[in-house]
Amino acid sequence: MERTSKNYDFALLFAALADRTRLRLLNLMDGREVCVCYFVEILGQSQPKVSRHLAYLRRAGIVAARREGKWMHYKIVAPTHAGAASILRETLSVLRQDAEMQRDLGLLNKACCAPPQLTTLRGAPAPVRRPALLNASS
Repeated sequence: MERTSKNYDFALLFAALADRTRLRLLNLMDGREVCVCYFVEILGQSQPKVSRHLAYLRRAGIVAARREGKWMHYKIVAPTHAGAASILRETLSVLRQDAEMQRDLGLLNKACCAPPQLTTLRGAPAPVRRPALLNASS
Protein backbone atom coordinates (compact mmCIF):
# COMPACT_ATOMS: atom_id res chain seq x y z
CA MET A 1 0.00 0.00 0.00
CA GLU A 2 1.39 3.39 -0.97
CA ARG A 3 1.57 5.85 1.86
CA THR A 4 -0.10 9.15 1.17
CA SER A 5 0.29 12.37 3.09
CA LYS A 6 -2.94 11.58 4.90
CA ASN A 7 -1.99 8.18 6.29
CA TYR A 8 1.81 8.27 6.50
CA ASP A 9 3.11 6.12 9.37
CA PHE A 10 5.59 8.36 11.19
CA ALA A 11 5.98 5.83 14.01
CA LEU A 12 7.30 3.30 11.49
CA LEU A 13 9.70 5.90 10.04
CA PHE A 14 11.06 6.84 13.46
CA ALA A 15 11.36 3.18 14.46
CA ALA A 16 13.33 2.53 11.26
CA LEU A 17 15.67 5.42 12.12
CA ALA A 18 16.07 4.30 15.75
CA ASP A 19 18.62 1.57 15.05
CA ARG A 20 22.35 2.16 14.52
CA THR A 21 22.69 -0.65 11.96
CA ARG A 22 19.83 0.74 9.87
CA LEU A 23 21.38 4.21 10.05
CA ARG A 24 24.68 2.75 8.83
CA LEU A 25 22.86 1.08 5.93
CA LEU A 26 21.13 4.34 4.98
CA ASN A 27 24.45 6.16 5.14
CA LEU A 28 26.02 3.64 2.74
CA MET A 29 23.07 4.02 0.33
CA ASP A 30 23.07 7.83 0.43
CA GLY A 31 23.32 8.84 -3.23
CA ARG A 32 24.05 5.34 -4.51
CA GLU A 33 22.57 1.92 -5.16
CA VAL A 34 24.48 -0.79 -3.30
CA CYS A 35 24.57 -4.58 -3.53
CA VAL A 36 23.77 -6.33 -0.25
CA CYS A 37 27.14 -8.11 -0.30
CA TYR A 38 28.88 -4.78 0.42
CA PHE A 39 26.69 -4.19 3.47
CA VAL A 40 27.60 -7.64 4.83
CA GLU A 41 31.31 -7.01 4.31
CA ILE A 42 31.42 -3.46 5.69
CA LEU A 43 29.11 -3.96 8.67
CA GLY A 44 30.66 -7.33 9.53
CA GLN A 45 27.22 -8.83 10.10
CA SER A 46 25.56 -11.91 8.66
CA GLN A 47 23.60 -11.67 5.42
CA PRO A 48 20.32 -12.71 7.13
CA LYS A 49 20.73 -9.99 9.78
CA VAL A 50 21.51 -7.32 7.17
CA SER A 51 18.55 -8.50 5.09
CA ARG A 52 16.20 -8.18 8.09
CA HIS A 53 17.33 -4.59 8.62
CA LEU A 54 16.88 -3.82 4.92
CA ALA A 55 13.39 -5.35 5.02
CA TYR A 56 12.55 -3.05 7.94
CA LEU A 57 13.70 -0.03 5.93
CA ARG A 58 11.63 -1.22 2.96
CA ARG A 59 8.51 -1.58 5.15
CA ALA A 60 9.09 1.99 6.33
CA GLY A 61 8.99 3.07 2.67
CA ILE A 62 12.47 4.62 2.57
CA VAL A 63 14.39 1.89 0.73
CA ALA A 64 13.69 0.03 -2.50
CA ALA A 65 15.25 -3.19 -3.78
CA ARG A 66 16.06 -4.47 -7.25
CA ARG A 67 17.29 -7.92 -8.26
CA GLU A 68 19.89 -8.35 -10.98
CA GLY A 69 20.65 -12.04 -11.44
CA LYS A 70 21.79 -13.32 -8.06
CA TRP A 71 22.54 -9.83 -6.73
CA MET A 72 20.14 -7.67 -4.69
CA HIS A 73 20.63 -3.92 -4.95
CA TYR A 74 19.22 -1.37 -2.52
CA LYS A 75 18.72 2.38 -2.70
CA ILE A 76 16.99 5.10 -0.72
CA VAL A 77 13.64 6.35 -1.97
CA ALA A 78 11.97 9.56 -0.89
CA PRO A 79 8.92 9.16 1.34
CA THR A 80 5.66 10.39 -0.18
CA HIS A 81 5.01 12.72 2.74
CA ALA A 82 6.94 16.02 2.53
CA GLY A 83 7.57 16.09 6.28
CA ALA A 84 8.87 12.51 6.28
CA ALA A 85 11.12 13.31 3.31
CA SER A 86 12.47 16.30 5.25
CA ILE A 87 13.19 14.13 8.32
CA LEU A 88 15.04 11.57 6.19
CA ARG A 89 16.99 14.30 4.36
CA GLU A 90 18.08 15.86 7.66
CA THR A 91 18.99 12.46 9.13
CA LEU A 92 21.23 11.69 6.15
CA SER A 93 22.84 15.12 6.48
CA VAL A 94 23.66 14.52 10.15
CA LEU A 95 25.00 11.02 9.41
CA ARG A 96 27.53 12.49 6.97
CA GLN A 97 29.21 14.21 9.94
CA ASP A 98 29.51 11.06 12.08
CA ALA A 99 32.98 9.48 12.32
CA GLU A 100 31.70 5.87 12.17
CA MET A 101 29.59 6.69 9.12
CA GLN A 102 32.57 8.31 7.40
CA ARG A 103 34.65 5.23 8.18
CA ASP A 104 31.96 3.00 6.64
CA LEU A 105 32.00 5.10 3.47
CA GLY A 106 35.79 4.82 3.33
CA LEU A 107 35.48 1.04 3.54
CA LEU A 108 32.85 1.07 0.79
CA ASN A 109 35.07 3.17 -1.47
CA LYS A 110 38.03 0.89 -0.76
CA ALA A 111 36.00 -2.28 -1.36
CA CYS A 112 34.46 -1.16 -4.62
CA CYS A 113 37.36 0.72 -6.13
CA ALA A 114 40.35 -1.47 -5.20
CA PRO A 115 41.26 -4.71 -6.95
CA PRO A 116 39.09 -7.55 -5.62
CA GLN A 117 40.89 -8.55 -2.44
CA LEU A 118 37.91 -9.90 -0.56
CA THR A 119 36.62 -13.20 -1.87
CA THR A 120 33.10 -12.33 -0.71
CA LEU A 121 33.04 -9.39 -3.12
CA ARG A 122 34.63 -11.01 -6.17
CA GLY A 123 32.27 -10.55 -9.08
CA ALA A 124 29.96 -8.28 -7.09
CA PRO A 125 28.61 -5.30 -8.99
CA ALA A 126 30.13 -2.02 -7.81
CA PRO A 127 27.82 0.49 -6.14
CA VAL A 128 26.23 2.83 -8.64
CA ARG A 129 26.00 6.56 -8.01
CA ARG A 130 22.46 7.82 -8.41
CA PRO A 131 21.14 11.36 -8.54
CA ALA A 132 20.13 12.44 -5.06
CA LEU A 133 16.42 11.83 -4.57
CA LEU A 134 16.38 13.77 -1.37
CA ASN A 135 17.75 17.13 -2.37
CA ALA A 136 16.65 20.30 -0.63
CA SER A 137 13.95 21.03 -3.21
CA SER A 138 12.06 17.74 -2.57
